[in-house]
Amino acid sequence: MDPGAAAELRSDRRRARRTAFGLYVETLRVPGPPAGAGWRCCGQTFVQRGEVHRHVGTHHADDAAAAAARGDALQLEWRLSPGAPHDSASARAPGEGGRRAGDEDEEDARGEDATMDVPWLPDTTALNLDSRPGEEGEVLLFYCYCDVAAPRALCRWQRTLCERLQLTGKSVEGGCALPAVRVAVREWSGWLCLQVRLAAEGLNGTVGGVRAATRAYVQAVLAHPALRGMTLDDFKSSPGGAHCFADLRVAVHQEIVPLGLSPQAVSHRDAGRRLSPEEFHEEVQALLGRNAAGSSGGGTLLLDCRNFYESKIGRFRGSVAPDIRKFSYFPEYVDRNVELFRGKRVLMYCTGGVRCERGSAYLRSKGVCQDVCQLQGGVHRYLERFPQGFFRGKLFVFDERYAISSNDDVIASCVYCGRPWDEFRLCSTRACRQLVLSCEPCRSTGLTACCRPCQDKAGAAPARTAGGAPEECACTARRERAPLHAQPEGDHSPTH
Repeated sequence: MDPGAAAELRSDRRRARRTAFGLYVETLRVPGPPAGAGWRCCGQTFVQRGEVHRHVGTHHADDAAAAAARGDALQLEWRLSPGAPHDSASARAPGEGGRRAGDEDEEDARGEDATMDVPWLPDTTALNLDSRPGEEGEVLLFYCYCDVAAPRALCRWQRTLCERLQLTGKSVEGGCALPAVRVAVREWSGWLCLQVRLAAEGLNGTVGGVRAATRAYVQAVLAHPALRGMTLDDFKSSPGGAHCFADLRVAVHQEIVPLGLSPQAVSHRDAGRRLSPEEFHEEVQALLGRNAAGSSGGGTLLLDCRNFYESKIGRFRGSVAPDIRKFSYFPEYVDRNVELFRGKRVLMYCTGGVRCERGSAYLRSKGVCQDVCQLQGGVHRYLERFPQGFFRGKLFVFDERYAISSNDDVIASCVYCGRPWDEFRLCSTRACRQLVLSCEPCRSTGLTACCRPCQDKAGAAPARTAGGAPEECACTARRERAPLHAQPEGDHSPTH
């Protein structure tokens, strides 16, 4: 290495150490209002940045150095990243002041700190990210409720992480083969694709790709100081890959899952008690036993807080499945059916657990339930432990697989002929985009739409423009947002 390059490398490493130190300091920041609350460490509160810097330098220098090396195949040396800028403004360590060009458009009303904009990125030089023929990729489902002081900066880091892991790629038509699930998908030539919602209350996402890419992504997320509450157990895996996603989405929202209410009004901190898959399984077993004995469940209610098209193809035996199209309608459903929950012990579940966090908090806020519990890790984690348990049918997922299966039960039927069928397709009217259960024999006769009006104009409507809203059709027009409760499904018998 020539002397000039060696000197630049030493300078880069010094800046990287300052960056790691600054990021460690930011993990001590007191989240939320009041403004200027400062940092807290070792039982002390520091208002001035210099004070907390001196404290960390004196008492936690080793911890800051260890944080810099945290994670497998990770490095914090942002200036060593290929293509990273080396200008003096962008190289400033956190806390030294200054703002990069364009930051004004990214900052929110709370005045985000530039320290969160320093990425924690994997070194991909030693990773083999090439997908080999026959090699199975994976899809990861994850969320974390935590106080994020700078969600827009965290969003920028996520985008940079995506670029590092080669997320861009030309799309071609392809297929995704899963047990009993045959759906058309768009296959990406990139190594990784993801959809992530970020907010001041945390993040919620799904990522798919070759295993080398997904594992590098996990390590990067676990190493980020803003997400230090996350663990490896927060990531749920299923077969798939980047081809299971039609596009790349990383964005900041008010909520990491759209309940339709401010996180300040309904907080995840007020969520119901979490039950492990084993505990939940025992509870459902006891409930079904009481139902079979004619005791009406003994005051316990098993509640599915997902959407109707999810519960239609898979649900727990004996569950109440609200006929709602969006999770944001769940509060209204609770309000209209509050007597259903009065005095009951409620067991809630959803796909991965994120909706139950604030859904159970809202139910608890009504003050009518004896107790509210939720399935930790959702149905996804339950099926890992009990693939032949009390959840029957398929688990709906929000990507182009539409569903994953752990058993052969078919609990849904074709909307046209009534034969057992649980494979969703998009309505053939391109402006509609509703999901429809139409079996292959019916589809072969042209019955491919969700309702008669759509069937009459199938293929005639122009494709929906990017960002445009789906067209209102008879299916959505006649459906109540939050219908009154119908009797529980009971011990429905699956068909094969």
